[in-house]
Amino acid sequence: MDQQSYSISDLAAEFGITTRTMRFYEEKGLLTPRREGQKRLYNAGDRARLTLILRGKRIGLTLDESRDIIEMYESGQDNAEQLHLLLGKIEERRQLLRTQLVDINNMLSALDDVQTRVEQALQNTTRGVNP
Repeated sequence: MDQQSYSISDLAAEFGITTRTMRFYEEKGLLTPRREGQKRLYNAGDRARLTLILRGKRIGLTLDESRDIIEMYESGQDNAEQLHLLLGKIEERRQLLRTQLVDINNMLSALDDVQTRVEQALQNTTRGVNP
């Protein structure tokens, strides 16, 4: 069976990442390319794992969280446990982002207040009035 294979530079270019990132994922055990001498050859499964790793990264999962979810997958099996874990991680991330959004809005409000006071102080200074 002649399976499609990809070089490290092929996948790095396709996904817009560096070859160093690819080697890092390999070092962490997330990707397991076949070796031909010094050459790394990735298969369709490695490509799919890379897609999932980068998707997880985009939604804020750690590499360990992505690995846990990916490793739970079994082809042709009921993967409900994997999907429930992923839903839990999504909800955790959503809650964290909501908290950060409140913090950001509070910070923006505080910056607005300080900016208003500074602008008023500048106006008073240019009119010769001491604040």
